[in-house]
Amino acid sequence: MLTPFAVLAALLAQQPASVVPPLTPLVARPSSELEEVVERFSTDRTALSRRYDADDSPDQRRTMREFYAGWQSNLHEVDFGKLGLEGRADYILLDNYLKHQLALLARRDKQRTETTTLLPFADKLLGLPDARRNLTTVDPPGSARTLSAVAQQVDSLRALFEPSRDSTSRAKPQTTRTIANRAAGDVDDLRETLRAWFRYYDGYDPVFSWWVKDPWQKTDSALARYARTLRERVVGFKPGTAQNAGPIVGDPIDAEGLKEELTYEMIPYTPQELIAIAEREYAFSLQEMKAAAREMGFGDDWKAAMEKVKNTYVDPGRQPDLVRDLAKQAQDFFDQHDWVTIPPLAREDWRMEMIPPERQRVSPFFLGGEVIQVSYPTADMTDEEKLMSMRGNNPHFSHATVFHELNPGHHLQGWMSARYNAHRRLFGTPFWNEGQSLYWEMFLWDHGFQVSPEDRIGALFWRMHRSARIIFSLNFHLGKMTPEQAVQFLVDTVNFERANAEGEVRRSFGGQYGPLYQAAYMIGGLQLRALHAELVDTKKMSEREFHDAVLQGGPMPIAMVRARLLKLSLTRDGPPAWRFAEKLPAPLPRSRR
Repeated sequence: MLTPFAVLAALLAQQPASVVPPLTPLVARPSSELEEVVERFSTDRTALSRRYDADDSPDQRRTMREFYAGWQSNLHEVDFGKLGLEGRADYILLDNYLKHQLALLARRDKQRTETTTLLPFADKLLGLPDARRNLTTVDPPGSARTLSAVAQQVDSLRALFEPSRDSTSRAKPQTTRTIANRAAGDVDDLRETLRAWFRYYDGYDPVFSWWVKDPWQKTDSALARYARTLRERVVGFKPGTAQNAGPIVGDPIDAEGLKEELTYEMIPYTPQELIAIAEREYAFSLQEMKAAAREMGFGDDWKAAMEKVKNTYVDPGRQPDLVRDLAKQAQDFFDQHDWVTIPPLAREDWRMEMIPPERQRVSPFFLGGEVIQVSYPTADMTDEEKLMSMRGNNPHFSHATVFHELNPGHHLQGWMSARYNAHRRLFGTPFWNEGQSLYWEMFLWDHGFQVSPEDRIGALFWRMHRSARIIFSLNFHLGKMTPEQAVQFLVDTVNFERANAEGEVRRSFGGQYGPLYQAAYMIGGLQLRALHAELVDTKKMSEREFHDAVLQGGPMPIAMVRARLLKLSLTRDGPPAWRFAEKLPAPLPRSRR
């Protein structure tokens, strides 16, 4: 029997024109006077990033700082008063982006100062690939001397952290776990950069290989030993432990850093106020969780009810079928209403892949977009890892997240932003993409998508999780919660499997995501919820008009989405401050849906 997706594919094969859009609306679409300016900036920035590809090198730092400052200066020469609404929006977005990039460079300067005593050799090594990109004729004997001197310096530093019986040994540099962990990561990056530099010349220049091969190998080995020593002697890794299985450290940015990040996202709240919002949202979820538990016969013991839900996992090998069926169920639910446009091609072009076992340590749940990546155990995992993965990806938890990743969530977002106002992908923010996907979770809750108490528990698990993310991530950056406390917080307040909680916290603080990323899910969702009330509940826009306008306007802070859709008066300083939480509609309890 053909699956619904196979039927759709067969129809599309017979009628390929069904995925071709009408072109007249595209020709008539309003555009921004600064669209070409933003595209030029993005293209030039990409070119410079390729040219200065030794990450954090002296040349790269200098060039990017001059580049951002120069663009900012020239942008300010544009006559803002002559721009239309879309042009003003792009002016503000680009100016905001440039300010933020300069602030990030300043933050990185501060971090580099903190690691100088541990990495005094970094700029000397990074000067080698800078010289290569500058097409300077290589000096093999000089390069060999540089590498040999650095190898000795690295070994000397490493010895300071190793146990020694020599009472006259020098004092080791004063540092912290956080700084040492950052330095170890920088050493790993240095090795990769240096390896690429060496490969460029090796063999192609026989004199270079004759002089440099041995000192390069010694330097690479010295750096590897030094990174391992920092992790084991300072950070607290057990010998032989992989980086994605060692202690979770993170790199908090403190209150000033959070203030700058919130300013960039156009959110006029303090971290403490956002935590209070999260606590209020958590209280609603807890109330609804207990109501579902009572329906299941567990009284107020919602954790016992959730344990039953977790144990409904599908058999090994059947998770892709579950994801396929849940994607179809959600899409059918949207087809029954007139809420948002999901074009034919967007229904067909997504794909599914499985997440490798080692990556599941930091991504214990789905990841999505054009490809939905499914987290589920493999035969080589331990019994404990298998059980935690299956329990954490049970059908009821998945019921509330497959559409988050696909349509109308991340897949549709990416599909639309590649086709409408594509220049604004530069301004991508998790408050727009993760916020939208979370908004749809709340929207479907209000419209009765979760019927059974088990499905409601699955939806509420994620809703509690997103509240908890705000609380633990902001408290971590404020210095009020350690990663270990964050793990326990998820176990206690959301009933996470411990391994999944560790993966979640490791993912949050591992450096792949910005400091506000975890808070962005619920805060962005609540911003869109408040904007929906302002525009749709007042009949200024229909459901479809609102949702299509958000998607087609392109990624940006939600305050700018609001300014565009309400056609607010904009100045160079940006949109008016928007205290969205004061006008939020109350979440709907089960009894009122």
